[in-house]
Order: sequence, then structure tokens, then C-alpha cells
Amino acid sequence: MKIDIKAYLNSKELTIYQVSKYSGYGYTTLHKSFNKKQTSATSLNLRDLDALAQSQNKAMWQVLKELEEHYLSDDN
Repeated sequence: MKIDIKAYLNSKELTIYQVSKYSGYGYTTLHKSFNKKQTSATSLNLRDLDALAQSQNKAMWQVLKELEEHYLSDDN
């Protein structure tokens, strides 16, 4: 399973720049993380989840729940 982070950003009308600005995490770091090919070894990390949560004034569990319910896809 993989998380379609780009679809999540689009649906929330967020850009990586906005997430970076509101969360305080570096743009380059988030850009690399959100655009890397996801494998079983490189899943969404806590920093990314925290950045998404902070940029929307949500708790990390709320973002994780949304991602699990609406943005998971098969690896195929």
C-alpha cells in the first residue's frame, strides 16, 4: 500500500511551499520527501505527518485517519 500524498495536497488545496511555511519544516526537505518514490522501506514519516497537521491546524491522528481512509492505494 502507498499513500497518494499529491492527491491529498491537491484535495486540501495545499502546496508543498504552504506546508513548509506553516509547519516550519524546510521546503527542500518536504519536497524531496513528498516527491520520492514510495516503497515499503520509505513510508510517510512522522515529520511529514507533523508538517501536514501543522499546516492545517489539525492533530497528526486526524491527518493520518484521512490519509488511511481516502488516500491509500495498491502498489501495483
